[in-house]
Amino acid sequence: MYRYRLTPYLIEELEGLDALRAGLNCNGALPRRWLGRLRREWEAGVVAASTRIEGVPVTVDDVRRILAGDRPAWVCEHDCGLVEGYGEAVEYALRRADDEAFRWTRKFVLQVHLRVMGVHPDPAAGSFRYKDVWLGDSGSGGVAYVPPPPREVPGLVDELCEWAQSSTDPTPVVAALVHARLAGIHPFYDGNGRVARILASVAMRRGGYNTQEFVSLEEWWGSHREEYYDAFKDLGHRWSPDADVTRFVTIHVRAQRRQVEAFWLKQAVECEIWGLAEGIAEEILEQPPRLAEALFDGFFGRPVTNRYYRSLVGITGRQATADLTLLTERRLLARVFDQPEEVLTGAFALISAVASAAGVGLAPEAGSSVDQQRTHVVTAIAERIERERAG
Repeated sequence: MYRYRLTPYLIEELEGLDALRAGLNCNGALPRRWLGRLRREWEAGVVAASTRIEGVPVTVDDVRRILAGDRPAWVCEHDCGLVEGYGEAVEYALRRADDEAFRWTRKFVLQVHLRVMGVHPDPAAGSFRYKDVWLGDSGSGGVAYVPPPPREVPGLVDELCEWAQSSTDPTPVVAALVHARLAGIHPFYDGNGRVARILASVAMRRGGYNTQEFVSLEEWWGSHREEYYDAFKDLGHRWSPDADVTRFVTIHVRAQRRQVEAFWLKQAVECEIWGLAEGIAEEILEQPPRLAEALFDGFFGRPVTNRYYRSLVGITGRQATADLTLLTERRLLARVFDQPEEVLTGAFALISAVASAAGVGLAPEAGSSVDQQRTHVVTAIAERIERERAG
């Protein structure tokens, strides 16, 4: 098993992560409807980040629509299948992790890989590689890393599962080591990184880090890809079961802490804006709170289609048309004219309504620019939340 040293810096990072968990656990219950939206937002961010790391050209907005059953016309069927498959793999893995009878097994790892490889049939999905492989260095064109031979893979995966099942190391360290070890074994022809990142999330979940901000590092790695790939240099140029991966573990735990800090503020801001959107729907428009789904996405400049909206709220196409027509007539949403399909997004009146409900003034210098005013409103709300937290 890979080795690591519990350095003073790593201890400090682990203590900081535990302090954040204790603080977030004291935040109280969140509104039920917001929890549903929060779960979907987290899933879309995780899936988009991980598939982009692997070279699938999709945005978070694309993934949000795909997972809602509304594939954008510009996303090919193959890429859509990979997105859907990864979403299914994450859901499957975390659902299993919540089961009291869960055990780390080879079968579980293979089932995760089967789903990661997409919803379309793939002969290699759910099975270990049976040939030697090597990883290339994109810079030099040479060999960057040589994994163990295929005959050793099943036994090494079994060994990893046995260790993860019984380890008494700190949970964030277990997650980092599971991630590094699976990547080092490289048991599949494709999908190793995606499976490794999901298994790291499972380790966090099994260790009691249950909320979204702690479970996955996908979004962090997606925006810090150079740091991510650099961390793997600890594995050396060839498989070595005794490699010292202290630096990888430290980078992994540090990234976990930084993500939690960033996620906390983002979630707090979005939760407040969600509440304001519900207030606009119920109090100003005198309509059901379901309209908040379209208003929330519209406020952040995201595309809203009839199919996407009705899939979120579970209504007919006719009722969805009536809801969206009302929002466009009130000029809260407006059509995006450069799209090949009927797409709506937030208009200036929506930004203004949210700003007014939040007690935040618009920026005079930004005029009627929707993007600039949105940024101003979000920044103002975030600054107020941080002041209140500090107080």
